[in-house]
Amino acid sequence: MCCLLNLVKELLVGPLQIALFAVWALSGLFLIALVLMHSGKGTGVSDMIASSLYNSSAATGVMEQNLDKLTVIVAVVFSISVVLCMFFFPQGIVGL
Repeated sequence: MCCLLNLVKELLVGPLQIALFAVWALSGLFLIALVLMHSGKGTGVSDMIASSLYNSSAATGVMEQNLDKLTVIVAVVFSISVVLCMFFFPQGIVGL
């Protein structure tokens, strides 16, 4: 039983590691982009980027709500991938 668990663990670490880190990296980059797209209160980077997206005042509320929902979903995916990395690779990855 112990040998079987070790074999399964060795076989899954490679592809699981690659998939988990890909999800982690892509969700992190996408989360940064989504946060920067939110309309800001001042004249910062988010206002500069988002000002071209929110020209009409009628659609701003709907677009902002959709952007909020998408940001929350991506943040949850990012958080889950971080927690999974913590459980599957508690000692870190040697050589990566």
